[in-house]
Amino acid sequence: MESPILHPGAPSSRRDFFKRAGLGVGVLASASALQACDSNDDDDTDADVTLDFSTDNGVLNYAYALEQLEYAFYVQVLATPFSGINAGETSVFTDLRAHEGIHRDFLKTALGANAIIGLTPDFSAIDFSSRASVLGAAITFEDLGVAAYNGAGKYLRDGGLLTIAGTIVSVEARHASAIRDLILNSTRSGATIGEAGTGLPEVVLADALDRAFEPSVVLGAAGAYITNTITVTGL
Repeated sequence: MESPILHPGAPSSRRDFFKRAGLGVGVLASASALQACDSNDDDDTDADVTLDFSTDNGVLNYAYALEQLEYAFYVQVLATPFSGINAGETSVFTDLRAHEGIHRDFLKTALGANAIIGLTPDFSAIDFSSRASVLGAAITFEDLGVAAYNGAGKYLRDGGLLTIAGTIVSVEARHASAIRDLILNSTRSGATIGEAGTGLPEVVLADALDRAFEPSVVLGAAGAYITNTITVTGL
């Protein structure tokens, strides 16, 4: 039997998949309520941001910055759908947008007055009219998010926060799986992943374990899509 995780485009299996991909038991209910927060309640500016990793708040703000970026990306994907987008793809992107909104709002509320400003995304390098461009950016963001959480977990001092971060990263990994399935579906007509001329991203399937990146690596990559300059201290 084929795994529903590998086929989120099928209505029933896809819905079950995303039901399982929330923040987790006990946390999901609270986070779902937080999603009711106004998604535009931050005053986006181009101000510089400093993340102090000597405190848990600095690490949480790092996660908050990345969740802001991912949420904004899926908002744009759905606002300007690429040519030929189908119902299954729209549904997957809608659920991913909801999850990233939950993560973003959960972290913002947990940080309270310690939360950084709302960041200003810069998606000018992404062609939102192109399926290949959107899927390529999506897998980049999701893989980067997983590697970021994996790399930053060691800096958290509060065991409860580490548990929550671990739950979120498992959701991000499921997102990456769902995007990979969309990419594979796009190549089933005969094109090979990464084949010249297709424009489809190359997907690394051989790695047995998710990667773990230090903040400098993550922000070096994510910074291309954020107008704010983000600096990390306290490592």
